[in-house]
Amino acid sequence: MTTSEPVVLVLMGVSGSGKSTVAGLLAGRLGWDLEEGDDLHPPANVAKMAAGHPLTDDDRWPWLAKVAEWITEHTSAGRPGVITCSALERKYRDVLRGEHVIFVYLSGTHDEIAARLATRHGHFMPASLLDSQFAALEPPGPDERSITIDINASSSVEADQIVSRLGLEGDGVSPGAAPSAEGRS
Repeated sequence: MTTSEPVVLVLMGVSGSGKSTVAGLLAGRLGWDLEEGDDLHPPANVAKMAAGHPLTDDDRWPWLAKVAEWITEHTSAGRPGVITCSALERKYRDVLRGEHVIFVYLSGTHDEIAARLATRHGHFMPASLLDSQFAALEPPGPDERSITIDINASSSVEADQIVSRLGLEGDGVSPGAAPSAEGRS
């Protein structure tokens, strides 16, 4: 599917998959707005995760509403953007989904992600929550507007793969070709 409308990319996946790094590279390369979804969490959610406790749906819904609000502000104004959000379950993606939203699933094995988390410093999400994240993970289905990027390359290469697969241009406006459900891998 080709569209001339600006899109919002939601970089999704478990903690440690590289969402923030790849999102920053994409936003910089494309000249698009960037939002770190973790920054939209209320302090109580951050404290809960920092203490090693997974969030409940009751914790997540207000946060997802803020993420969805950012997406809607951008798509309604015709402004492209990149936002990070774990979006681990389909019901969460359903809150974020829209005609001009594409999910970019950064996919890696438990061992790959655990190795990354072991070297990460200064993030509130402890490695001890990785098992609960993988338990909750529902990768996007073939009927969802998404692409999957394996995290076995450098973040720069992953960003290049996203730009190439989505046919994006670095002019800050043109999203180029967007994948249909059949275009997902």
